[in-house]
Amino acid sequence: MAGDGQQDFNRSALTLDRGRAWYTGQRAEKIPNGLVGVVGSNCLGLDLSYNELTTVSAAKDFERLQELILDNNQLGDLKTLPFMPTLTTLSLNNNKISNIDGALDKIRDCCPNVEYVSLLGNPGYPDQLTNPASTDEDDYERYRLYAIHVLPSSLRFLDSRRVTQQERLNAEIRGKYSRTVKLVPELIHKPPSSTTTNEFDDLFFNIHYTPLPNAVRKPQDHKGAYGKCKYRYSGKNSEGNRFISNNDL
Repeated sequence: MAGDGQQDFNRSALTLDRGRAWYTGQRAEKIPNGLVGVVGSNCLGLDLSYNELTTVSAAKDFERLQELILDNNQLGDLKTLPFMPTLTTLSLNNNKISNIDGALDKIRDCCPNVEYVSLLGNPGYPDQLTNPASTDEDDYERYRLYAIHVLPSSLRFLDSRRVTQQERLNAEIRGKYSRTVKLVPELIHKPPSSTTTNEFDDLFFNIHYTPLPNAVRKPQDHKGAYGKCKYRYSGKNSEGNRFISNNDL
């Protein structure tokens, strides 16, 4: 039993069953330091859903962890995710992660044997559940190929679907080209500065271009020109005039 100094969590809210632990809905902002003392470092599964986690660095204390459930928390990124070579399941649904590409890279580097990954419901994820107005099924299918390309070859399930053999073959061929490019809000609302890279120039031009003049002229401020036209059209070169008789004129 852990000492009083380790009891930095609600012990009555912790459930243990056959090497797995559930500590959910406790508004915890980080994994309690004393949790590993009660659960044990050989814990196989840990569910921390419905908290307010902003860091998961303490997961490193669970040396044999295979399943980590972090749904419905406040994680803005995965910078604190430790190296977890035994982890096979990682669920991150409904967090605050906007840089999904960075999250995929971190999962690849820290979880080399992961088999199941789910990121649904994060603001940066291109699925219809998260962004029904701005994404469609094609966006999600392209991103699946990119995610399968980035994540370890041990991956078996992505979100709610099994990774098929055809998807894996497609990911090998064009996965790296399937990354979804998202608009940067700052570029939409302000002009590019001298430090903005050239890759955003076309994007800024396409968003802000308009064929209309920037200013409205008054009626007196016209720039028209008046004159007489010396050319008089006779119609003699018109092919259609061959079929018109004098009676029709």
